[in-house]
Amino acid sequence: MNYAPIGQVAVERNSMSDTNETTNGKKLGLSAPGKLELNKTVETGSVRQSFSHGRSKMVAVEVKKKRVFAPDSGGHMAEVKKTAEPLVAPVVTEEVVVAAVPEAPTTTPTGRVLTNEERASRMKALEEAREEGEVKRKAAELKALEPAPAPESTSRPVAAAPKKKTAPAAANVKIPDPADIPAPPSEDDKERRVRPKKLVKVEPPKKATTNKRGEPRRREGKLTISEALEDKEGRQRSLASVKRKRDRERQDAVSARNSGKKVIREVVITETITVQELGNRMAERAVDVIKSLMKMGVMATAQQEIDADTAELVVEEFGHNYKRIAASDVEIGLKTVNDDDDASELVSRPPVVTVMGHVDHGKTSLLDAMRSSDVAAGEAGGITQHIGAYQVNTASGSKITFIDTPGHSAFSEMRARGASVTDIVVLCVAADDGIMPQTVEAIHHAKAANVPIIIAVNKIDRPDADPARIRTDLLQHDIQVEEMGGEALAIDVSAKEHLNLDKLEEAITLQAELMDLKSNPNRPAEGIVVESKVEAGRGAVATVLVQRGTLQIGDILVAGKEYGRVRAMTDAMGKQLKEAGPAFPVEVLGLSGAPASGDEMAVVISEGRAREVAEFRERRERDTYAAATTRGTLEEMFEKIKDGEAESLPIVLKGDVHGSVGAIKASLDSLATDEVRVNMLHSAVGGINESDVTLARASGAAIIGFNVRANPQARALAKRDGVEIRYYSIIYNLIDDLKAVLSGMLSPEIRETFLGNATIKEVFNVSKVGKIAGCFVSEGLVRKGANVRLIRDEVVIHEGELSQLKRFKDDAAEVKEGVDCGMAFTNYQDMRAGDTIECFSVEEIAREI
Repeated sequence: MNYAPIGQVAVERNSMSDTNETTNGKKLGLSAPGKLELNKTVETGSVRQSFSHGRSKMVAVEVKKKRVFAPDSGGHMAEVKKTAEPLVAPVVTEEVVVAAVPEAPTTTPTGRVLTNEERASRMKALEEAREEGEVKRKAAELKALEPAPAPESTSRPVAAAPKKKTAPAAANVKIPDPADIPAPPSEDDKERRVRPKKLVKVEPPKKATTNKRGEPRRREGKLTISEALEDKEGRQRSLASVKRKRDRERQDAVSARNSGKKVIREVVITETITVQELGNRMAERAVDVIKSLMKMGVMATAQQEIDADTAELVVEEFGHNYKRIAASDVEIGLKTVNDDDDASELVSRPPVVTVMGHVDHGKTSLLDAMRSSDVAAGEAGGITQHIGAYQVNTASGSKITFIDTPGHSAFSEMRARGASVTDIVVLCVAADDGIMPQTVEAIHHAKAANVPIIIAVNKIDRPDADPARIRTDLLQHDIQVEEMGGEALAIDVSAKEHLNLDKLEEAITLQAELMDLKSNPNRPAEGIVVESKVEAGRGAVATVLVQRGTLQIGDILVAGKEYGRVRAMTDAMGKQLKEAGPAFPVEVLGLSGAPASGDEMAVVISEGRAREVAEFRERRERDTYAAATTRGTLEEMFEKIKDGEAESLPIVLKGDVHGSVGAIKASLDSLATDEVRVNMLHSAVGGINESDVTLARASGAAIIGFNVRANPQARALAKRDGVEIRYYSIIYNLIDDLKAVLSGMLSPEIRETFLGNATIKEVFNVSKVGKIAGCFVSEGLVRKGANVRLIRDEVVIHEGELSQLKRFKDDAAEVKEGVDCGMAFTNYQDMRAGDTIECFSVEEIAREI
């Protein structure tokens, strides 16, 4: 396509209809030097535009020249000879008519018809010749019209358009004969062929944006070959280039897949993996994986899990690389040790003190006296059934974190958990009671945790108190107090009268200073769950003891198999907190459920990471439970039924806190024998709901509620279905009742008592009665309705019941030794003279666990 010369910007196309304008019949030919030329007609004001296939169109050219005037040396206005940027404006158009290119001949001078290829090549040559001539002509016209050489300028060169073609353009441009120029077109033809179009708007140059300080300046204008080779201004890669590269990579991947080229992948294999997941990681169809397993003799569905060894063989068969990891790897990095912290970031923290001892020795009362509160009054039966954590401010200004543990025998797990998270153990011993079983157990827990022990001899205000005996009895358990040359501190206190409480605080503070307890608060929080419960309106509430770092609102934490975001935190007094530092106990809200007491707590960076860890722990717990409660084979079940091991008491247990539920489960498990046991169908924290009643009805179980109640819907459903719900608030009442129920399920003990022997002298046949044995009671007595054995030749041949006993013709209740009598057996007639009848009674005695 040909364009107007530089400076002629407003180019308007003619109508879309093709026009064929020919010259006066002159044919295309070669000049003397063998140069191909074309004779064209020219008309001022328009230019013919040629297209392929011999089409041509007329275009009109409009030019506007800007004239600039300025005062000259004489003060008169004179025109400044300076080229200006062409502006588009409606001016009078001057047509330049160019003769149309004649069609190429269809035959040669010899008369041979040209083929389509030959005709197209000749037409192309004619087009090139015409374009070359037109360019030369325009260059000559511009050169003739320029008054003087234009000075060099950095701006774009602009050429002025000629007004009229009044003189020959150049010697090398062939001017057609006037006779060859066709007549000017009529007004209708002009309107039809030279219809003006919409003018092209020249956009003003955009203002260059200023770069910010320090940013590299982007390249302006087009990129030339020299700039590209010299790499000026630090050329950077364009977005289009990046897009093209990605497209090429995508096309390469598609072509590799279409061409059948195998893509080798690294497949991560866990301990167990489903067939579908294994296929997804290899980018293979699950059907193909199943076929591969069938070749190995393994029948599995797409959702069935296979072990890591089988998955490894499958991956190798498909030609991929494998990487085996353990499922527990998701827990790597959750928990750290203090050694990982920088020593410069460690700060002193309050000591964590656990109060342990026997039940009713005054542990909670001692802690209440130090906290100036009354917690023991709120416990059912006056005994602690929950594990609590508090922080006390001493008179010296230091802080001590106390953990109160139950002393009842059922809460052994709680005491062990309290000793494992503590720094110091305060062993509370009643001065009037002495060393008791739970006191010994607390000593063992403290020694197992390798923590120092401080002896608090309580109830010294009692008249029968003997603190010296307590110190002497402790020697039997390898505890020597300072008075006897040992290291253990012993303080005589009275929680009721508030005696020597300050001395106990000083002893704890002194022991903490010797231990030099430090922790790093500038790190994600880690700790342990002391207790958990579910409250109405608050959801899952966990009492957490922060051991390292600082726990803040909004942190994402994992506690056992539960996770969530910290929504709110409160201390032991119910005060709202925004953060909790090391050795600080807080109640945390926002977890997905109530975690188990003793579970480790850690803050993670994302909710996805927390969900992954929680799902792994839940799956591990489920697999462990399934392995422990597996049914086994039918033969094993029959053996258990034969041995009397299949008798069980189904129970659904709901409690207020997780620690109490765990203690009840441990106590009920200890009641199991070879014949009876408690089958815990479901145990959880929270109130009794409809799903619990439905489960109990389907399995014939009873529902036990410990410090919880059933909602109205659950009560109505239980009443309708006849499901028994029992409520308890004291743990040993619950254990005693279930122990009695299990004892009643035991088969009674059979006790046999010998009554006497009788010898058969003669056997008589009595009509309508049968055989009657005439006997002589040789030992003891014979009682009617008692059990008898028929012994012949020292062999028992029958065991049954004595149906009739007669003395002469009268019925007798019993016959004593040395008396004759008649006897008849129930449903047995084979009696002979000389047989011995042994009479005995059977007594059933109830058994207890």
